[in-house]
Amino acid sequence: MRTPSHAPVLLDRVVALLTPALTEPGSVYVDCTLGLGGHSEAVLERLPQTRVVGIDRDPAALEMSRERLAAHGERFTAVHAVYDELPEVLGSLGIDHADAVFFDLGVSSMQLDVRDRGFAYSEDAPLDMRMDPTTGHTAADLLNTATPQELTRILREYGEEKFASRIAREVVRRRETTPFTTSAELVELLYATIPAPARRTGGHPAKRTFQALRMAVNDELAVLRRAIPVSIESIGVGGRVVVESYHSLEDRLVKRAFADATRLDVPHDLPFVPEGSEPALRLVTRGAERADEHEIAENPRAASVRLRAVERVLPTRTTSRPDSRKTSRPASRPLPPGVVR
Repeated sequence: MRTPSHAPVLLDRVVALLTPALTEPGSVYVDCTLGLGGHSEAVLERLPQTRVVGIDRDPAALEMSRERLAAHGERFTAVHAVYDELPEVLGSLGIDHADAVFFDLGVSSMQLDVRDRGFAYSEDAPLDMRMDPTTGHTAADLLNTATPQELTRILREYGEEKFASRIAREVVRRRETTPFTTSAELVELLYATIPAPARRTGGHPAKRTFQALRMAVNDELAVLRRAIPVSIESIGVGGRVVVESYHSLEDRLVKRAFADATRLDVPHDLPFVPEGSEPALRLVTRGAERADEHEIAENPRAASVRLRAVERVLPTRTTSRPDSRKTSRPASRPLPPGVVR
């Protein structure tokens, strides 16, 4: 197995966006997509007053990041969970709110680099694509059982594949005699199905299909749709939520959630804002920030990134939360059973 590589996207800018929310001793930073821990490592090294909670659904990523960040001792806690379970994770650790929450969406470099995970179309491997290989159905299961209509929808919606229906029909035809088991079988079908002129533009012809299958297998959009609102509810006053997206559907969902959270809900012609009607959050980034040419040259994965951030300026109206800038916490607490450090 190759050693996974890891180059965190927009690392310095992400840490700069997180830092104002992590100034107090015992501040809590939640990395909802821990991966190999690159962003968390930077926070631990640059913000020594901060406690880091890392969430990942991938047991292999948790083990690697735990080893990588072991030198930080009890300041780092790794938890095996899906990031829409953020409130449950905080509750299990006895933490009443987070000061900063970060998402680096999509597939991690580690998952792409490990051949037998089946995420990469450049390697022949079992068609798995589960971010948590201990549970759920694989990409092969999906290809071999989904209806033509469902496959078409997945490829069109998640992969923006204009030949979705043609690919779906061919998948169904072939699986009647030979079920799909490996990535090479699917790549070969895509080369045979997508017209030659279309294969010459827009990157590898398997890119969109593999992306769509991965998003469907891991239910990524549904999980994200739940996770962004709960992350916003989980931060105290002065807390921030920072998100890196790489897919237009992800970014659109984040943009809409942030817009809803920061919208002033009063008539446009009202000459003043009634007390209690102010938005509880404000946008920190103007639109979506992009990587510059230098970063893209150093890290090609940064080419498609969209970076957005919001900050809580008022307590939530439904729950009384402490001001995260004024409340200090101990650097660590005893861990509940089942939590991995």
